[in-house]
Amino acid sequence: MIRIALWLLLFAFLVVVGVWPAAAAPVTLAFAGATAVLVAVPGPVWIAVGVIAWLKRKPTPTPAKTA
Repeated sequence: MIRIALWLLLFAFLVVVGVWPAAAAPVTLAFAGATAVLVAVPGPVWIAVGVIAWLKRKPTPTPAKTA
């Protein structure tokens, strides 16, 4: 029984080790691409985009109701 469990454990380990790099590659490439885009655009541009988006979408204050 122990021998079968050890063989199954070895099989599971080999499957995980063999499949994991192939499954993780697209995720790694996506993060690398996002990092490249973030680094390519200068910081002041990101700040300007954030300020413009905030000004465009900021909530408008509601006027106070007088009785």
